[in-house]
Order: sequence, then C-alpha cells, then structure tokens
Amino acid sequence: MRRLATAFAAAALLLSLAACTPAAGADAGGTDTASATQRVPLAEVTPLADPKAFEGPSTAHLLGSAIEPVTNDPAQSLPATVVSHDRSGDVGVTVTDTSRVIAMDIAGSIAATVWGLGFGDTLVGRDISSTFPGVEELPVITGSGHTINTEAVIALRPTLVITDGSIGPNDVVTQLRDVGIPVVFIEDTASYDGAIDMARAVAAVFGATEAGDALAQRTADALAVARAEIAALAPQAESDRLRMVFLYLRGSSGVYYLFGSESGADQLIEALGGIDVAGELGWGGMRPLTDEAMVSADPDLILVMTSGLDSVGGVDGLLQAKPAIALTTAGQHKRIVDMADGEILSFGPRSAEVLDALARAIYAPDAS
Repeated sequence: MRRLATAFAAAALLLSLAACTPAAGADAGGTDTASATQRVPLAEVTPLADPKAFEGPSTAHLLGSAIEPVTNDPAQSLPATVVSHDRSGDVGVTVTDTSRVIAMDIAGSIAATVWGLGFGDTLVGRDISSTFPGVEELPVITGSGHTINTEAVIALRPTLVITDGSIGPNDVVTQLRDVGIPVVFIEDTASYDGAIDMARAVAAVFGATEAGDALAQRTADALAVARAEIAALAPQAESDRLRMVFLYLRGSSGVYYLFGSESGADQLIEALGGIDVAGELGWGGMRPLTDEAMVSADPDLILVMTSGLDSVGGVDGLLQAKPAIALTTAGQHKRIVDMADGEILSFGPRSAEVLDALARAIYAPDAS
C-alpha cells in the first residue's frame, strides 16, 4: 500500500527508528548549530580528487533544519472528501475540521509536509521522527517500535489524523474513527517522486490544492537543482563511482540491518551518484546483516544514521563489533557517512537539502 510495506514494515523488530537522542552538538533536528551559517553553494565546492581514496568518517549537516512554508495563509475549501487508502481497501473520508491535526509516519515526512504547506500551527502532537524546528514542544504520541499510544492521541482531541500506515498497529489507528476522529491513510513511496506526490495528497486532505501544487513544484524544482549539482560533483566514469550501502544500526539491541531496494536507501544512493550495491546484488527491503553479505557487498562507503552509529560506539566500535565490515574497502578506509535519524531517509520538503548535505559529506568533506 505504501513505501514501508517492504522495508520498514519490519521496523517493529527494530525497536525504534528514531527513539534516540540527537548527536552531541546538534539541535533536535540533527543540525549542527555551530555550522548552521552560510556556506559555499554545492555547485562551487571543490570535490575530492579521488573519492575512493579518501580516508575517515564524515557527518552530513543540514544548513538549518527549518521548513519554510510555501505560504503562511493557505486557502482552504472544506469540507473535503478524499480517498483513504486503508490496508483493507479504499474508503471515502470527509474532512470538515483541520484545527487540531496529528500527522504521523515512521520517517516524520507527513508532519514535515503539513508544515511546508503552511498548516504547521494545526499540529497538536508528533511522531518521534518529527524533529524539525517548531514541533519540539509538541507531545510525542508514538513509542518504541513506532507503536501509537492511543490514549495519548485521544487526549489531544485531534479533529484529524493523517498517516500512511507505517505506525500502528493498523487496527488501533483505524479504531480512532470509532471515537469520531477522521483518519486518512495516504499513499507514500520511499522516493523523491513520492515526496512530490505527498505534497499534493496531504494538501487534498486539508482542502488546499493550491498550496499542494506550490509545495510539489518547489520540491521538484529544488530536487532538480540538487541532482544536477551532484551529477556534476560525482565521478563521471562508472568505474570511479562510489559503491554504497545503507546500514541500520542499534548496538544496544544487537540490531544490524542492510537496506535494499524499496527501502528508500536505493533512491538516496542513486541520487547521490553512487552505485547501490544492495540493488546490484538483488537484495530487497530490509535484511539482517551477515558477514557473508557484507564481504560480498564490499562497499566503498557506508551510510548510517547518527544515533545508530553512536549506539555501536562510533566508527571504531562498529568495526570492532562487526569485523566483516572492517574487511571491506569502506571499513579499511573508515569511510562511514552519518546523518541525523530524522533526516537521512526522510522524503519530503527537505529532500533537496538532505541530498546537498550528504553530497558535501561524501565528495567534499571540508565543505560539509
């Protein structure tokens, strides 16, 4: 039904995608507050002469993590009747009141989209992955494993709940309708096209198609620029491109997963000008990391979430815990690139900024 049906549907096995503290020196959105100043445009940075030869880890930072609304006064036409893509089948839902909204998904992308549309002041609660400026003080309504706290939701008296089914249990979410709360499930794919589609889908729920079109266009334009700049920055020859994998780490729970196709990691790596090793080897969704898989992949660079890397004791701790990673080219060069949990795999209004930050950390670490 939606993006997480393959990869993140297993998230309940992983405890929590973002139930962790931001890295030291970072704000709630994962941005290094010390570096949140003007920096050289990506098109003007000097790339590494040979990205494969670079040694050492790097961290990607957003240049400020605030989401700028496309308008501060979006026009609405309510009531709005939309199709809710429930797991059991599509149903029609009529939305009459958007004054108190809970927008939730495993990556925090729906709440970010609500904010980008100009409806941030309607949010009354947040999922644990929504960490951008403006929502820090909102009550968190999800717990470990991204399960919904029904009592916490009802206590906030929402007039609307928007989700994609990645937070559950699903039947508990749909039961919110039994107490009179309209619930709309939107379709969501872990892709940059999906981020554009989400802008229009969420806007339709608010009866604000004009704002949806504006946010979709702004997101598409920004992504086109970021992709073009990265294409110019990354090695042109196929043999020189970095072979990349995305690992999900939770050392305290002994959780080590490799993300494959349809997880969003494939989209991220492709947009960064890398070679998606998991896709090359035919690995789909999310699979437990094995020594054989890691050695077979032999990536040049490994992408991880910041708090996941912290949970295994940093780069040295990861290489000690997983000697097979130390045998890879990435391990030998300690070429690990991390980014805040609520940012690196979020597909929404900040997609272009995320790509910009990661491209710097990969191809021009001194400019990151």
